[in-house]
Amino acid sequence: MGHVTGTEQGPTPGPARILLTGATGFVGRAVLAEARAQGLHVTALRRSPAPETGVQGKGVSWIAADLSDPACIPRLRAAAQGCSAVIHAAAHLGSDVAAVSAATVDGTRHLLAALDGLPLHLVLVSSIGLYDTARLAPGAEVTETTPLESAAGARDAYVAGKLAQEALCRASGLPLWILRPGVIFGAGRTWNAHLGPALGPLLIRVGTRGELPLAHVGHVAKRLLQAALRRPEGLRVVNVIDPDRPDRTRFLRAHAASGWPKLVLPLPWPLWMLAARLLSPLASRLPGLLRVPILKARMMPLRYPDRGLIAALGPLPQDRFGTLMARALRESRE
Repeated sequence: MGHVTGTEQGPTPGPARILLTGATGFVGRAVLAEARAQGLHVTALRRSPAPETGVQGKGVSWIAADLSDPACIPRLRAAAQGCSAVIHAAAHLGSDVAAVSAATVDGTRHLLAALDGLPLHLVLVSSIGLYDTARLAPGAEVTETTPLESAAGARDAYVAGKLAQEALCRASGLPLWILRPGVIFGAGRTWNAHLGPALGPLLIRVGTRGELPLAHVGHVAKRLLQAALRRPEGLRVVNVIDPDRPDRTRFLRAHAASGWPKLVLPLPWPLWMLAARLLSPLASRLPGLLRVPILKARMMPLRYPDRGLIAALGPLPQDRFGTLMARALRESRE
């Protein structure tokens, strides 16, 4: 089961208004589309002076504010008045230290300052990548009770930023859902870093066993809105993973319709891991997939059960992985 502190109440009665940060991002756009489909009202935050094409619609009102700038706090507080929940999806997705500090950490600090004392709850979009898989053995399960990486020993700036973001939200005192999606995919984003390194048309596939911790962007959006409509008493932490999780072989078979990779060179996981261990004295100068912590996080065969998700938010009907990938590839071409 997911990590639980207290219990959650039922869906918020009456028409709900949700404040959404990161509204023009990959996840944010999916949340807006799903909210419109459900007839929910969303106040959507953007940095640009006008919303992007394709993210406008009935029930959506926009505010322009840069979360990294403390001057945004009064505007955010005004926007949050009357909202029952906030979905915080804004963060820097790369590993640039300065960008992570500004967008992920400072942005969260300013948002929380704006929400201080308001009668709402927070839904944080975190990441399944925060778990300390270096402690695990091949074949182990990754669940909500798996230890997280330490802030001091985080394997990259992105993980360090998300750990800091979670810590700030926990300390805020707000009723809090932390949703940790797996590798999010959908139209325009079908590949991921859990397959192996690429060299032009060639993919070096590392191993075959183990589930890929995939989460379709539409599934993530629905789970975020479920959490936004259910006020928790205290803290709830849930991993968001699709019910049908392919291994690397099945993923590559489904992704073949994209035309890439042209060639696949399979290398056994133990052999790649041995090379990384032998090269560990040079780790600071090596690419990520030759550094043991990153290699174990991305390539070690693991299992990602969704028991905690089902216990917390119930089952959701969803197409099988092959159907979802085929649709994502088709929509990417359109």
